[in-house]
This record gives sequence, structure tokens and C-alpha cells, in this order.
Amino acid sequence: MDLIRLFLCGDVMPGRGVDQILPHPGNPVLHEHYLRDARSYVAAAEARNGPISSPVGFGWPWGGALRALDSAAPDVRVINLESSITGGGEFAPDKGVHYRMNPANVDCLRAARPDVCSLANNHVLDFGRRGLADTLDALSGAGLRWVGAGHDADEAHRPAVVGTPHGRVVVFGYGAECSGIPASWAATANRSGVNFLPDLSDRWAAEITGEIRERTRPGDIVVVSLHWGTNWQYHVGADQVRFAHRLIDGGVHVVHGHSSHHPRPIEIYRNRLVLYGCGDFIDDYEGIPGYEQYRDDLRLLFLASLAPSGDLVDLRMLPMQAKRMRLHPASAADAEWLCATLARISAGFGTFVALSNRTLHASRRPSASPAQR
Repeated sequence: MDLIRLFLCGDVMPGRGVDQILPHPGNPVLHEHYLRDARSYVAAAEARNGPISSPVGFGWPWGGALRALDSAAPDVRVINLESSITGGGEFAPDKGVHYRMNPANVDCLRAARPDVCSLANNHVLDFGRRGLADTLDALSGAGLRWVGAGHDADEAHRPAVVGTPHGRVVVFGYGAECSGIPASWAATANRSGVNFLPDLSDRWAAEITGEIRERTRPGDIVVVSLHWGTNWQYHVGADQVRFAHRLIDGGVHVVHGHSSHHPRPIEIYRNRLVLYGCGDFIDDYEGIPGYEQYRDDLRLLFLASLAPSGDLVDLRMLPMQAKRMRLHPASAADAEWLCATLARISAGFGTFVALSNRTLHASRRPSASPAQR
């Protein structure tokens, strides 16, 4: 069987502390309640795991993930890029945290060769619409495609079409208000912004699936990259479950959910993949205390293999750990912890998670009905 292989990950946040260790660190000034300098996040990471000899290479933050990706050779790579790429703009008001990466460091993104960067999230306009324009210019100049934001609503709604030897993969990006995206960030006919979802109602699910039918053709694999939900909890609300099911009932093959800072449950609904939260992938959280029970230092690289029908054939997850702002293969003990946690939180969705050779595998329990929660 000819399979289409996808790489999916959660939040890629190369701004703030990460930006400061790259070859061209930008302005480190922050407007946070407790910290005023992005280099403080570097110092916290060094205090936790040892010194970082900056400047590092552009591929440093990805670390061992690059070798894992080369080995897996996915047909399509999709990330959630949760940072503006700008040297200017104004700090967005009424926000306690702002992320920006110097445009001169855009090769940090290119190092992982993403095919699609989803921008529909609650940090892409941290430096206003000028910051968004700079972000779009930087991505375009680097030859990187994006979805979920744009110079106007038409561009923000536009999907990315990626050709593979076995068919097209079409990626759409949406950001829900429940993830912290201000309604004022919504793109309109005359204003730049994000592809904004006011709520997770049946009405908006129908809007999305209708738009997808208009913009795709038979045989396409459809991925919806969706920023939604709250942070620091494993519970998935009934509104998110219903929304994901409505999307798949309407023709979506993969729901690529993100926003949570740690992985959340996995569901295989009607043989199609729903990732309720992929967790962070690259960030500067390494030295921040307070949520140790979630082990947010552990990250997952999701590799999904789909049949031409869009049905999930295999889901592998490679555990990584962030140390010195770089990803490393997780230890056997940490892989076991991740497996046990994912198995526990996904069991109510009829999903079985097992560990083999430090790789997690997810499948639907034989006794689970397609709609079991």
C-alpha cells in the first residue's frame, strides 16, 4: 500500500530566549511582570542543565529531531510556528508574554525543512500587524509556506497544498478564541490577521468543512491545524471532542491540535487521527518552575502514516527531551513515563499506547467503538 507519511509537532517558539542564543540575537527587551530581558530565560536554562556556548548554529534548537526526521523521511512536515519574526513593531497591549525572533535567524526554521507553518495562534501578532507583516515577509523570503494568517482574510483562509508521490496533502490553519487569541486579531477583507474561530460550535465546524469542500478535490488528504484549548491540564472539553468529530464527519482526515504545553489525549475517530494537543516542541521554558508534574521538558515528534483514503495506518511518536535549549532523545525511563501518561489520558478515547524500542505507538483498542470517548 502506498502510504502518505506526515510529521506533526506542537508549538515551535524560536523567540525570546531561543532567539538570544542564535547567531543574530534580536532586542532582548521584554514587557513581562517579572522579567525584562529575554536573556534571563537563557540563564535559567543554564542554571538547570549547564552552560550554552552561544551563539549556536541554526539547527541547535532542533538537535536530535533533525536526525530523526531525516531517518523517518516524512512526505510532509507541519509545525505550529508560535512566534512573530520581526525586529520592529509594538508590544501588543494587554498581553503578559510576547515572542519575537530576529528575521536574520529565520534559518533556524529552515533547518527543519517544514512544508507548512501554521500561524493561527496567540503569539503571531505579539508585535502588532507590522510584526505580522514582517513575519510573512521573512517566511516568504526563506521559501517557507504558511497557513492560518495573512495580509487579509482571503490569504488567512488559504490552505497550503503539498504534493507527494502518493497524492496531495492540503493543510488549513485555524485559531480559536479559547486558546487566548484576541478577537481583534481576526483577519478581515481589509485588515491582516489570523484565521479566527470565535467558538467551537457546530456552526463553525460546518463553515470549515464547507470551505474545505470548496478548496479541495477528491483524493486530497486534508489536515486541519488547530490552535485551541487551555494549558496545563489533560482534560479535553466536550466542545473540543464534538468539534473534532464534526470536522472528521465533514471530510477532514487529521486534526492537528496544539496550544497545550504538554501532550494531551490521542483519539482515532472513524479511523482518522485526532491529536488534541501536541505539546510544545521548541521553546525557552526549560528553567521555568511550577508545572513539573506535567514534565513539559519532554516533547513528542509525531509521525503518522495514512492510507490513500486518509485512514490512519500507523502513528509513531518519538520522545525527546529539552536540555540546554536543544532536543535530545529521551531516556528509557522518560519514554516509559510518557507512554504511561499518554496511555492513561487516552484510554477514555479508546486509544491504546504502547512502547517499543523507545518509540511510542498508538492504535485503537479492538473493542472500542469509533465514537467512544
